[in-house]
Amino acid sequence: MATTTEPAVSPADRRGKPTPAQRLLDTATTLFARYGIRAVGIDRVLAEAGVARASMYSAYGSKDALVVAYLENLDRCDRARWHEAIAEVVDPQDRILAFFDLALASAPDRGFRGCRYANAATEFPDEPLAPVVAHRRWMFDTLTELLRIRGAADPPGLARRIQLIYDGALAGSKLEHAIEPLQIGRAVAVELLRGG
Repeated sequence: MATTTEPAVSPADRRGKPTPAQRLLDTATTLFARYGIRAVGIDRVLAEAGVARASMYSAYGSKDALVVAYLENLDRCDRARWHEAIAEVVDPQDRILAFFDLALASAPDRGFRGCRYANAATEFPDEPLAPVVAHRRWMFDTLTELLRIRGAADPPGLARRIQLIYDGALAGSKLEHAIEPLQIGRAVAVELLRGG
């Protein structure tokens, strides 16, 4: 699978209708998140997006490239949601806990499907997906910097533990189809922050 792809996006239709590339990405995002990447064939994406196969090849080149675009877009959107959520938050601890708070707010609406990055990595176990690696690195670096600002004794070590708790909380929420694992994960993170 390709690591990074920039789709050849044509200008938007004069009536403001999304481009074929955008319709493909939007449709793929919905279908991949709900059913899984490998379970959704490209024919279904094309049919539900109302886009011709030639447009898909012109915009993305392949399903693999569309998958990468989906994950890159997911990463951009998740980073933007976090930055929006912490825009007026000063306390580094509250900024850290915002990761859990966002998951708590969105898990029920998303049908408790867990972490979409973990879901994608599970479907492609033999190859690291660059957008998944980039998102996890961003979260780790963000946690590390916030913990450094807080004066933690070992910011990278504590960041790794908090990220592991976050991963487990998302997995537990998916398995139990409930928010309680996310609530418990947040509480455990608070305890770690108090001790760190």
